[in-house]
Amino acid sequence: MQLNKNQFGVPQYPIDDARRLFVLASAIDLLERPTSTAIDDLTGIDKTTIDSEVDKLREQYGMVIHKFGEIYRIESWGKVLNKESVAQAMKAEE
Repeated sequence: MQLNKNQFGVPQYPIDDARRLFVLASAIDLLERPTSTAIDDLTGIDKTTIDSEVDKLREQYGMVIHKFGEIYRIESWGKVLNKESVAQAMKAEE
């Protein structure tokens, strides 16, 4: 499957692709100030859907993610996901 990438080289996975959630988690971890707008700018994930996507990371993968004001913070990656492996979703293979 050929994936488009945005101007930052982030793969644009389909909405129902789990790797899209992994890109979101990686962006929260990577950004200095991970707000919905900053995450949208980096990943192309619409800022209006980020809260519901974060809920999926919590429910489906057991991540502990907090939102302080507008800023997201990962407290725990849970028992399922590995931070380094998840980060690979940001670098889709050609």
